[in-house]
Parts: sequence; structure tokens; C-alpha cells
Amino acid sequence: PSVTNSEELTEGQRSTLECSTPYFCPGGDTALRWEGYDPRVSQVSSHVQLDTSGVSHQVTLTSSFTWKDHSKKLLCVVSDGSKRASAELVLRVRHAPKDTQVSLSPSSGNIGVGDTVTLSCEVGSSHPPVSGYHWYKDGVAVGTERVLALPRVRREDHGRYHCEAQNALGTGVSPPVTLRVFSAEISASPATEVFEGTATTLSCDVPGREGHPEELTYTWFKNSAWLKEGPAHTLLFPAVAAGDAGYYSCQVTNSQGSDTARAINLSVTYPPRIPTLTLFQETQGGRLVIVRCTVDSHPPATLTIDHDGTVLATSGAQVALGQRLGVTASRNSLRLEIRDAGPQDSGKYGCNASNVHGNASATKVLVTRAAGLLIQPSAEVTEGTAVTLTCVGTGDTEEEPLYTWYRNGRRLQESSIPTLEFPSVRGDDAGAFQCQVRGRNGSDTSEAVPLRVLYPPRQPVLSSFLQSQGGRLGIIQCSVESDPESNLTLRRGDDAIACTQGCPQATSPRVHVTRSYNSLKVEIQDVVVEDEGIYVCQAGNSQGSASATVDFKA
Repeated sequence: PSVTNSEELTEGQRSTLECSTPYFCPGGDTALRWEGYDPRVSQVSSHVQLDTSGVSHQVTLTSSFTWKDHSKKLLCVVSDGSKRASAELVLRVRHAPKDTQVSLSPSSGNIGVGDTVTLSCEVGSSHPPVSGYHWYKDGVAVGTERVLALPRVRREDHGRYHCEAQNALGTGVSPPVTLRVFSAEISASPATEVFEGTATTLSCDVPGREGHPEELTYTWFKNSAWLKEGPAHTLLFPAVAAGDAGYYSCQVTNSQGSDTARAINLSVTYPPRIPTLTLFQETQGGRLVIVRCTVDSHPPATLTIDHDGTVLATSGAQVALGQRLGVTASRNSLRLEIRDAGPQDSGKYGCNASNVHGNASATKVLVTRAAGLLIQPSAEVTEGTAVTLTCVGTGDTEEEPLYTWYRNGRRLQESSIPTLEFPSVRGDDAGAFQCQVRGRNGSDTSEAVPLRVLYPPRQPVLSSFLQSQGGRLGIIQCSVESDPESNLTLRRGDDAIACTQGCPQATSPRVHVTRSYNSLKVEIQDVVVEDEGIYVCQAGNSQGSASATVDFKA
């Protein structure tokens, strides 16, 4: 048989196909038919020509074809009993792109910020071939290539994507595919900086959280320490407090993995608390007064220090300072130094702290000592140094004051001379010194100021004792006077029996050593003749050394 089909078919239009043979056998078993068509949408008619102009047998197939029939094969078959012959017709059905789909890669696992993602527009069938592609994200055009590449995914790339494929007959539209970017991010409401007492909410979100196909777990951290864990994506502060301030982060987990949000700083502002005001008068000389004020507030407060209502220092604008005043300011701290302090500096000192949220203040009363004690060249000297103690006081300019000196609370001397001199100071001169200034308008006593005299060890006191009751026990004890403390070593010949520091423990179990300040005690159990001999106690410090001997007899 022969098949005729003049041109390509078009989807949805009815087309006619003809199959014919140049012969016909009336009364025989010869048959001509179409195979492979859909009888539900097709009509078949047969025509036989038997006349002087010719003989033919023709079967006509009229049908409506769809895109699924494209490339389908129809057969025109002629048969005579068991014999058959056929002609094949491949259908070419013109149609718009069909079965358009979006292929997402990677297709499994979490997609994070920075990952590479490709979306491909796949077409099941198109005749003629696809001539153009269009990509849309949430309804907005984003590309015109078959493959939409996202080399470094951002949170903003999360959304619903679909593609359209076009040819001369129409457009194929894919179902939308959701690109889920699994990226955690924290937001604060109403803001990251809030006033204490404000209702505040921290939210940890991944794009598309509400439509996520599985339950998410949220783990909260504050200053890198674990805080809480559960299904809640919010952290609520009904009335945020100053102690809630800090760096917060959260980790979101699903069955594919987890992502941790970058920490945000929750800043809580509040007015100044009650300031801490400290007053200090230097005892060495007694002529320097330090006033220090510190406060807790956010934002930082402006601090002012006043004396009986007169502002002396501020951490803000510069204040005209007297020559006796020095100011040091840092965050929420202000320090005022008053040199050559005297009775005129006594009185009430106040500190006021203020920021945009409020203010607070504190006061203290300072009573300056009119008398002060100065030790020259230093309060710590070596033996033999010339030392002068000077009693510094206001005194009475119209009457010569009297100066009384005390050491360790005991009266030493009284004179009209404000100095106490030691031309060559000795260790016995050390102690806590005070001076009293007495004039017509009264008297004042300085703070106690210690004088330390460094001297080498004196002659050690070395004694020995043998106790016979309850076993023979020998005791050798060495003590010394020195400053600083001496290292004591007890020797017999070339052997070091014991020392107060820096030597090994006694090797004999019969020897027991007791150490204390400038003292060394050695006990020898079950004394034998071999323990007899000359024992030497050596004492040494940074100033010098001394020694003593004893003859121990069993």
C-alpha cells in the first residue's frame, strides 16, 4: 500500500490521511485497513474504484491528533489471508512546548548562603523546537536562558520559581518550584537598642519559615553560652532589664542539618544608678586628697564633682582648674586630685551623674588633717641612712607652734622644731610615727606613717638542749633579728642539717625541722654519739650575714 500525507499535522486540527492499493479483489479475502489510531477521535472511510479509468482501493483516516501523538507510528496494512504487507507513517504533530518542568540542583539537603544552585527548564516535547525561555521569581522576570545559575546564593534568592518555554505555536509554563535558602537571621523588635522596661522580642527566622515542610528546632545563645532550646523561634522579654543586654545568636535545626545566625548586640539603656564616691587622703605627707566618682549607666553619664556646691571637675566641658587641681576622666569615671590639701578643702563633696534618661547623685564629707608627716629620703631605708621626718601643718603664723612626736603610740619628744632627725638610722628606730601640731587655735595629729629600716642579721642566738626523759631528744634552736627576714642554715661540718628556705628536706627520719620567721628549730630523736659536734647557724639576707656556733654533746 501507499500512504499520502501532504504536510505536517497541527495539534487540535482535524487531518486526513489516505492509504491506497492499485487493485481490489471482489469476493476475495483481501483487506486494507489503518492500525495504531485512536478510534475515539477518528473516522475511517473506504472507497473502491472499478471502471475503465482504473482500479484502486482507498482507506481514508480522519482524526484529531495531540502532542502525545508526535513521532507516533501509524501502519496502513493490506492482508490476504495470512499474507500481509504494510506502509509506515511517522506522525509529525506541530505543538507548543509540553510537560514543562523545573529541575533544581542540588535536589536534596539544605541550601545555605554562598552555595551554588542551578535551575533548569526541562521540556518534555516541543515541535518545532523551543525558541526561547523566560524565568520568573515570585512573578518577577529574572532570566532568559534555559539554565538559571545562582553561583553564590543569598537569602534574597529564596522564593517560588517557574519557567516558560516558547516556540512558534505557543508557550509551555512549568509548575512553580520553591528554592529554600536555609539561612538563620535574628531580628529585634522594636529595635536592638531599647530602654529598660520595654517589651522586647528577638526573632530567629529562616526564609519561608511559616511554609517550611518540617518542624524546626531553635537553640538560643547569649554571649556564646547556651540559653534555651525548643520549637519557639522567638525570645521574649516582657520588660527588658539591663542584665539582659548582650550578644544573642540562635541555631536553627531541621532533619538535613543546622545553621547558626550571626549574633546581634541587644543594648539596654538606663539612667545612672547611685554613684560611688570615694575620698582618700594620702598618709605619707597628708597633703594630697583624691576624690573619685564612678557610676553605672548606659549610655555613659556626664559626671561632675563639686565642693560645697562649687563645681571643681566635670567629664564633659572643661572647667577652669586651679593649680592645685588635677582631673582624669574615663567612661563613667571621674578622678579629682587636690594637691597641698588643707583645712580649706574640708567640707561636703558631691558627685552628680546624668544622661538622657535621668540623673543621680551622692555626697560625702571630707575632714582634712591640718598635720601631715613626710619622711625623707624614703619611708623605707637601709640602716645607717640619714633620715628626716618633717611635720607639715598649717600651724599658727602669729605664734610659734609646738611639735610632739610619737612612735608606735609612745611619746618621743616635743619641740618647736618641725623635724625629727636620725643622722644614722638603726633598725631599732623603725616604727609607726605620728606628729602633733599644737597652736593657739588648737591641735591636730597626723596619720601614722611607718618607717621601715632594712638591716643585716645581728648575731644569731644559738642554743642546744638534751632531754633524757622518755627517750633521748636533742633540740638545737637558732633565732636572729633582721629586716628583711633572713635565711637560716644549720650546719655540722660541711653538711647542711636544715634551713628555713631553699634546701632539701631532712634525710634522716630522726630529724624534725620547725621553721618560722627568723627562727629555725631542729629536733633529733634517739640521740647517738655520732650526733655530737660543733653546729654552726648561718643567717643571711640582702643586707648582710652573721653566724654563731654551739657544741652539742650527747
